[in-house]
Amino acid sequence: MVGDVLEEMRIRSLGVIDDAVVELSPGFTAVTGETGAGKTMVVTSLGLLLGGRADPALVRIGAKSAVVEGRIALPAGGTAVVRAEEAGAELDDGALLVSRTVSAEGRSRAHLGGRSVPVGVLAELADELVAVHGQTDQQGLLKLSRQRQALDRYAGDAVAGPLDKYVGAYRRLRAVSAELDEITTRARERAQEADLLRFGLDEIAAVEPRAGEDAELAAEAERLGHAEALASAATAAHAALAGNPEDPEGIDATTLVAGAHRALEAVRSHDAALAALSGRIGEIGILLGDVAGELVGYADDLDADPLRLAAVEERRAALTQLTRKYGEDIGAVLEWAEKSAARLTELDGDDERIGELTAERDALRTELGALARTLTDARTEAAERFAAAVTAELASLAMPHARVSFDIRQTDDPEGVELGGRTVAYGPAGVDEVELLLAPHPGAPPRPIAKGASGGELSRVMLAVEVVFAGTDPVPTYLFDEVDAGVGGKAAVEIGRRLAKLARTAQVVVVTHLPQVAAFADRQLLVEKTDDGSVTRSGVKILEGEDRVRELSRMLAGQEDSETARAHAEELLATARGDG
Repeated sequence: MVGDVLEEMRIRSLGVIDDAVVELSPGFTAVTGETGAGKTMVVTSLGLLLGGRADPALVRIGAKSAVVEGRIALPAGGTAVVRAEEAGAELDDGALLVSRTVSAEGRSRAHLGGRSVPVGVLAELADELVAVHGQTDQQGLLKLSRQRQALDRYAGDAVAGPLDKYVGAYRRLRAVSAELDEITTRARERAQEADLLRFGLDEIAAVEPRAGEDAELAAEAERLGHAEALASAATAAHAALAGNPEDPEGIDATTLVAGAHRALEAVRSHDAALAALSGRIGEIGILLGDVAGELVGYADDLDADPLRLAAVEERRAALTQLTRKYGEDIGAVLEWAEKSAARLTELDGDDERIGELTAERDALRTELGALARTLTDARTEAAERFAAAVTAELASLAMPHARVSFDIRQTDDPEGVELGGRTVAYGPAGVDEVELLLAPHPGAPPRPIAKGASGGELSRVMLAVEVVFAGTDPVPTYLFDEVDAGVGGKAAVEIGRRLAKLARTAQVVVVTHLPQVAAFADRQLLVEKTDDGSVTRSGVKILEGEDRVRELSRMLAGQEDSETARAHAEELLATARGDG
């Protein structure tokens, strides 16, 4: 057999198991033992390795933690190897080492290939490596959603392709519908928001502020408020620089500098240094003349008009009204106006947007209806093949007259999508309700498997479904926990035979109490407790030869040394070897 194989598990301090190693066969391994011996701990341990929920109640009383370690042989280049390596794991001679630790306080740790990883990584690998089936899984199969998923899995690309497109359109429809609902249900709030924005924009437009105008007016108001003092200072400064016409005898800076320049000019030709100083004094004289002239112009231009000051203050008051409401300065006010205008355009465009969204919603519903029809057709075709294959398997499981079928139906909903002239409810996986039906014998009407199948029949239906899956969507390892519950006699033999057939292409591990099933196993493991009620390393052992006959005899009659049971056990083993 080629593929991934769970080679062994070591279990420590888990439930009744103290310390035990479970060595598994590449083919069919049967795990047997008396009730309460700890067989189910094998399933629990594997569940932990596969990222299952860590229950601190599983930790053996007196122990600090429970530890499960597994060794899985993986072919190079497989999907599981790639995912493990992405998580940083390293293979040990082509095998992946997995461990899970659960503390008595409830903490859980996972390791993969020597690297600590999130528990979710183990769950991802589980999808690639193992299919676990037990009584709880059979109950899961009774859910309609699980039955639809099983059918979709069997149909493969015929459903997967249209379903991907459907899911994309469905999500877009949800988003469009949510936006449309938001716009329509909040119409009053949005109208109030639009009125407030419109009022603010009108108020700003009435004032017509300019960027930086508030700063300019503040400077002008400061100047106009002190016009007389500024004019007096400019006049005094001009007199000091250029003289006062009313005091012709007064000394001014321009006259003094001119005198200094004349004194140096007379002798500048005799010394270059003195000539340089004379030039600089000349420059000072020119600068004094310019400044004096500007002071005259400043004083003449200074507007001390109180009417202008009043106009400036009135304008500043109008701008202040805006900055109190819409921003700390006029720049911020103008920015608010720009953003608010854009928002108002958006709000005023609600009616147009509602029309666009409504049209898109209707188009998406039409598209969903077409995709849903494609899904229904693909499921209907696959259901016929799936039901025929499972029915054929049931014939091999001592249910020769049983018939399996699917009921694929839709529910009318006025808010749904159009499908064949009907308006039907729709969901994230389409419009179909898929239900698996069983007619256990001729003349019996097909009924949901929850009502039409006994416990033993449901176990066989589950096994038949898995065998069919193995031919279309194989998983490397199958684990069945008590899948033969409620079954006995010839049906049990047929289950054993079918599990052996499944084990030709996959690894199969079965926890069973039926000798008819265990006899078909390539390897039989016995789980037994010691006198103190624990399972130790020696408590899980491979049965061969006489030991296996004794265990099968115990399973048959409750007596290991019963000659009749021994004969029956040997007959079962011979039958199984003959089938092989």
